[in-house]
Amino acid sequence: MSKSSHVVPEAREALDKFKMEAASEVGVNLKQGYNGDLTSKQAGSVGGQMVKKMITSYEQGMK
Repeated sequence: MSKSSHVVPEAREALDKFKMEAASEVGVNLKQGYNGDLTSKQAGSVGGQMVKKMITSYEQGMK
C-alpha cells in the first residue's frame, strides 16, 4: 500500500497545492508527479518550508 493511499482523497489536491507553494517560496522548481531528481537539500528545503508555514498557522490560531 503506497503512502499516498493513507491521505483522504479530498485532501490530496490541497496538500499538493501547499507543497507547490512552499517549493516556489524557497526557489525549488517542482513538477507534477515524480520529483526524484531533486537533491536532498532541495527536498529538505521544501519540507522545512511546509513545516514552518504549518507552525506559523498554528501559532496564529492560538492568539
